[in-house]
Amino acid sequence: MGSFSIWHWLIVLVVVLLLFGRGKIPELAGDFAKGIKNFKKGLADKDDETAEVAKPVDMRTLDHKPADPIAGKTQDVNKA
Repeated sequence: MGSFSIWHWLIVLVVVLLLFGRGKIPELAGDFAKGIKNFKKGLADKDDETAEVAKPVDMRTLDHKPADPIAGKTQDVNKA
């Protein structure tokens, strides 16, 4: 039950060639490479979308007017 010998690998190679043919194996490899390329492109597009969402959109501040507890009105901080 040792490792596979060269004869085992040759038989497997012959069976694969008989099943898929000579032209089909490079075609499968090319499709596999295209799939990996599209997957990486999809991840990069997702990162770009995430970066756009993470950017702050025109943040504006509001002047805080603390409430006057005695009169129940708000005071303008800029007047003080």
